[in-house]
Amino acid sequence: VQIVESGGGMVQPGGSLRLSCVTSGFTFSMYDMSWVRQAPGKGPEWVSRHNTGGGTTRYADSVKGRFTISRDNAKNTLYLQMNSLKPEDTALYYCARHAYHCSGYVCSDYDYRGQGTQVTVST
Repeated sequence: VQIVESGGGMVQPGGSLRLSCVTSGFTFSMYDMSWVRQAPGKGPEWVSRHNTGGGTTRYADSVKGRFTISRDNAKNTLYLQMNSLKPEDTALYYCARHAYHCSGYVCSDYDYRGQGTQVTVST
């Protein structure tokens, strides 16, 4: 399994970026996928999820109305269009494959994730 994000960068407040997450090594269309971000000194924050099947999408309240998640199953790629960016959106963004599992007493919603792409929103 490989997951590689791209598209991050530095942008001014109010600007836009489009993140891409290219996957390989598994049947992308069969898995729900999410974008997660982690700001310096903080824990991971779930951003958005794209389900398979009917293609239901969900967003964290902090990004609702500004971010749009989408996927292209033919290209095995997940996207995140980010508009009206704010300084508080600054973080490392990564995408993760949903597969709930436990290792001992530690459980997680995700089994694979990428290394991430840095987004910095600043003047």
